[in-house]
Amino acid sequence: MGNIRPFHKKKLLIYAHYYAPDVASTGQILQDMAEGMADEFDVTVICTVPSYSGKISNEYKNKKFYWEWINGVKLVRIAVPEFDKRSKLSRIKNLFAYYFGAKKATKLVGLQDYIFTISQPPILGGMLGVYAKHRLLSSEGTTPTFIYCIQDFNPEQAIATGYVKIKSVLTAAKLMDMRSCRLSDLVVTVGRDLEETLKERFSNINVPKHMMINNWIDENEIYPLAQNDQGIKAFDEEYGLKDKFVIMYSGNLGLYYDLEGLMSVMEKFKNATTADGRQVAFAFVGAGAIHDKLVRYKEEHDMDNVYFIPYQDKDKLIYSLNAADVHWCVNAKGIKGVSCPSKFYGIAGVGKPVIGVLEKGSEIEMLINEIGCGKVSEPEDYESVEKNLKWFIEKAGSSELAEMGRRAHEYLMANLTKGISINKYKRAMKTYEQQLVQSHPVANESQLQQRTTA
Repeated sequence: MGNIRPFHKKKLLIYAHYYAPDVASTGQILQDMAEGMADEFDVTVICTVPSYSGKISNEYKNKKFYWEWINGVKLVRIAVPEFDKRSKLSRIKNLFAYYFGAKKATKLVGLQDYIFTISQPPILGGMLGVYAKHRLLSSEGTTPTFIYCIQDFNPEQAIATGYVKIKSVLTAAKLMDMRSCRLSDLVVTVGRDLEETLKERFSNINVPKHMMINNWIDENEIYPLAQNDQGIKAFDEEYGLKDKFVIMYSGNLGLYYDLEGLMSVMEKFKNATTADGRQVAFAFVGAGAIHDKLVRYKEEHDMDNVYFIPYQDKDKLIYSLNAADVHWCVNAKGIKGVSCPSKFYGIAGVGKPVIGVLEKGSEIEMLINEIGCGKVSEPEDYESVEKNLKWFIEKAGSSELAEMGRRAHEYLMANLTKGISINKYKRAMKTYEQQLVQSHPVANESQLQQRTTA
């Protein structure tokens, strides 16, 4: 049969601030990517110890690094300090602990053919990719291929929300992130509006090589269930949602969603019922920086139909998402082209209609209207939000809502599944591989020795 060369998997290094079992949406996406790539790549992930809540269990408090395997993926976990999500200083200390720890961990992972990082932590995620590109070599002795995925543009997001206001800091941060884009071999954005922002950053001149790939949901883990499913019933019983018309927000209760403003609209429906006699219930599933503010608002305004529910473990997420009759998908004003709410994919995954509060021309606003799976208002247009809420309540249990949900799920299955998006990444990497190898000089033996032993 002749000599057959053994197959050696290319090596892929992924930087993931959060990773399983943390419930951060980007962590779940990166877990899907890492495990989805493991059939063709030898995958290593550099991430923090489980810490999304701000707390860290005792088992992760004794060492600087923890080596683990999860579903065929090698993890290097970085020890970081506990933090308070309500404190900027506490969060910043935590982010930099990950950044510097990840740089040290990079020296331990050996040769890598591909480097993949996302725009989290803000600015630092891209800088880690640049560092690894300069620090590591591929198995061929060349510079690794660096792919930078923009989930959120920063400092644009911080500017839009007013989270940071020091002009010199914002200017420096933007220049650093533009450098990360420029030094990448491929920039991936997760929405059409984010793609336009990338072009605007560079004034449409010498824009880095880029493409758009949507985020996704794992259709084998998140899918529609019958409302009499025992898991949904158990969820409803545990959190007081039985026999109610549930309008749910699922995800981070953070600064980028104007949830405080939306609470004032929900207040107008605190005594609302549907035509079939069900109480209208607003359920918030998750946690975040403004959780306590929302709870106080509920208590001060006697909103007994508002429920706060903790993050659900990954194996129970299917039940919480299916428990809703309608889902919120929202962003604050100024976020268009800056951030893309991934929660839409979970909503479509369970086949539910969407009440959107999104700027016109943003990726998810366009998808909702193109699919016909919900109604959308502009951020801060509370009159329109109230009108749409009233429409959904009046249509409770109708075939119109069921059809919206069906269209959302049908579109997802054809375009936005885990396999579809990950295969786009694989094709992109293969497409660029040959030309990138040709464009990078081959390292000589002394360069190889310097990078692998320094």
